[in-house]
Amino acid sequence: MTMRQLTVLGTASQVPTRHRNHNGYLLRWDDEVMLFDPGEGTQRQMLLAGLAVTPLRRICVTHFHGDHALGLPGIIQRISLDKVPHPVEVHYPAGGQEFFDRLRHATSFYDVADLQPVPVSDGFRVETSAGALTALPLRHSIETYGYRLAEPDSHRMVPSLLAAHGIAGPAIGELQRTGRLGRVTLEQVSAPRPGQRFAFVMDTGLCDNVFHLAEGADLLVIESTFLAEDAAMAAQVGHLTAGQAASVARQSGVRTLVLTHFSQRYADSTRFLDEARVEFNGDIVLAEDLLRVPVPPRLGSSDERASASRR
Repeated sequence: MTMRQLTVLGTASQVPTRHRNHNGYLLRWDDEVMLFDPGEGTQRQMLLAGLAVTPLRRICVTHFHGDHALGLPGIIQRISLDKVPHPVEVHYPAGGQEFFDRLRHATSFYDVADLQPVPVSDGFRVETSAGALTALPLRHSIETYGYRLAEPDSHRMVPSLLAAHGIAGPAIGELQRTGRLGRVTLEQVSAPRPGQRFAFVMDTGLCDNVFHLAEGADLLVIESTFLAEDAAMAAQVGHLTAGQAASVARQSGVRTLVLTHFSQRYADSTRFLDEARVEFNGDIVLAEDLLRVPVPPRLGSSDERASASRR
C-alpha cells in the first residue's frame, strides 16, 4: 500500500488538557507503520483516529518520561489481544531498560505478542522496508534519543530517453536490475530520485544532533514546548521554544515543519505559529490531536531539493 502520512494522536507536554492528549504519533510509510512515543491514552486515541495496532511494525520511544511512554503497556497488551501475526520491534534508550521491563509487564495479561526489544544507543541504525532508521542522543534531563528515517536515493525512468534508445517492455526491468543493457546505461535513460526523509525530535535543548536529525527532512516533527518569553526556563529543563524549532527547520532545509508538545501554560496555541513564522517561511503545521499530515510530495531532483532548502 502506497501512503506516507503522519497521524497525530496527542500533542500535550507534561500535563494533558481537555483538548490535548499525551503524546502519540503514528507514521505510515507505505508498508512500514511506526508508532512514536505512545503516551497515556494512545490506545483510545488510535481508536478515535480509526487506526488498528495490527499494521504496526515497530514502536519508537524517545525517552521514559510518562507523557512519552505511559501508553506503552496498553499498546503492548493490545498487540497480544489482537494477535498481531508478525514481530513488532520496540526501540528505546538502552539506559532505560528497567523502565521498559516494568512497562512491558505492567499488569497481568495473556502475552502472545512477538515483541522484539531493540534498545537504542549512540550510532543506532536498523534497516526497515522504508529505509534506514537511525537515532542520535539529545540533551534532556534523562537519556533521550531522536529518530530519523531516510529512504535510499534511487532513479526514475524517463520515458522520452527510453524511447530515444529504443528500450521498452521487459527490457526496462532488466536495465533497472542490471544497470546496463548493451551499450545503454541506467544513467542515460533515468533521472536521480532523491529519497525522502522523516525526523522525530522530542524533549531536548538545542544541540548539534537536533540539526543532524533534521537535515534535509521532508517532514520534521519537533517539540516546541515553550514560547520565547520563557526561553530561560526552556533551556533549564531541556526543551525548545517555537522560535528555536523553526530556526532549526530553516537552517536544516526542512520542507514541512510540524510543531507539537505544547505546554498547558499557554491558552492561545496560535502564538506558537506566530513565533515560528518569524523564523521559517516553509510549510508549518500546528499539530492538533487526530490531525493527519501527509508527507510532502517527492521532489524530482537534487536541484529541486536544494532549491527548497534555500526557501
